[in-house]
Amino acid sequence: MFDADDVQRAALSLPETVEKERWGHPTFDVAGKMFLTIPDDQTSIAVRCPRFDREELIAAEPHKFWVPPHEAASAWVRVRLDALEDTQELHDILTDSWRQAAPGRLTDTEDS
Repeated sequence: MFDADDVQRAALSLPETVEKERWGHPTFDVAGKMFLTIPDDQTSIAVRCPRFDREELIAAEPHKFWVPPHEAASAWVRVRLDALEDTQELHDILTDSWRQAAPGRLTDTEDS
């Protein structure tokens, strides 16, 4: 199972990522936009996800993805860390969220 330290290392490996504390827990930004947060219980993460995609993720893998009621109107999804298959899946989820927040100059470089 992954923990907050694993998530932190993976997030900080993405270009121009900065860690900040908000609401008493770690969050991660790129170009001033938050793309990841590790909630208090540290058993899950919250990442950016368009609502349409979010519904599909939750329907396909409800054991892995969910949205708490207070985040229902947002474009975020929660991911249970103990449901992740491997390091690559963690990296892919974080990278997808990072791309949604990062400016084009960074995502163009990441694609190369």
